[in-house]
Amino acid sequence: MSDLRSLTVPALEAPTRLDKYLAAAWPDISRSRLQTLAEEGRLCVNGKQPKVSLKLKGGEVITLEVPEPEPCDIRPVDMPLDIIYEDDDILIINKPKDMVVHPSAGHTDDTLVNAILYHCGDQLSGINGIMRPGIVHRIDKDTTGSLIICKNDKAHQFLADKLKVHDIERVYRGIVIGHLKEESGTVDKPLGRDKKDRKKQAVDPNGRHAVTHYRVLQRLNGYDDCEFRLETGRTHQIRVHMASLGHPLLGDPLYGPKKCPYPLTGQTLHAAVIGFEHPTTHEAVRFEAELPAYYKALLKKLGGV
Repeated sequence: MSDLRSLTVPALEAPTRLDKYLAAAWPDISRSRLQTLAEEGRLCVNGKQPKVSLKLKGGEVITLEVPEPEPCDIRPVDMPLDIIYEDDDILIINKPKDMVVHPSAGHTDDTLVNAILYHCGDQLSGINGIMRPGIVHRIDKDTTGSLIICKNDKAHQFLADKLKVHDIERVYRGIVIGHLKEESGTVDKPLGRDKKDRKKQAVDPNGRHAVTHYRVLQRLNGYDDCEFRLETGRTHQIRVHMASLGHPLLGDPLYGPKKCPYPLTGQTLHAAVIGFEHPTTHEAVRFEAELPAYYKALLKKLGGV
């Protein structure tokens, strides 16, 4: 059965964000979990479904349905992992192309979760539920590069909170079609689910705040090799933002041309750098994921280095 919760907010000294208030009232539920429950329509304030950024003033009646986790037997699978760094709290992985992060329809035994379950055993955080043990954030199946895996709930909650306030450095490499007019710039366009195709995201004035900073690293033959710095981390953010400028990522069948002149599997995008405050030592750490072989070969073919 679901866990049904309710409370009435007392008078507050100052307006307080809904997610911040509930994190203190119900500390067993993380902000990321609350966001998911809100998106599923399980959170109500005065009978209406709110955004977790709603400012509470006092007197509101809040109800929350927390479903029991569905039993799921994810099988640990011995698959090679490109481990950049590992300690008792975190594991930094360089994810290969064509690898799904967590189990879904059609992918039950070939995901990153299967591999890290084999590698870590029961040393993984459980905050994101049984389907996503240790997973703080994710990248698309055809995007390569650095991912943080958490081995305990303390580390997971710490880094999830850092992600919420955009306090994690994330730098990507990607090749876009054509030449950008400016060698550097910022795309500040809100994103939301595409109203015509639920598999896609789209620029939407009523969507969530999204900011991408870009810089051209080298001009190629008909393409630009770029660096992207994420100020926010929305689904498909770089892919949608660059397509909105008329320069989609090379190989991206969802936001770019259906046909690609090169034998690529999805978009040419790599999570090159991830940097953050370590959850235990509180030291600044920064990890780089080497460019995949296909990307290096493509650069050479396009006249780059």
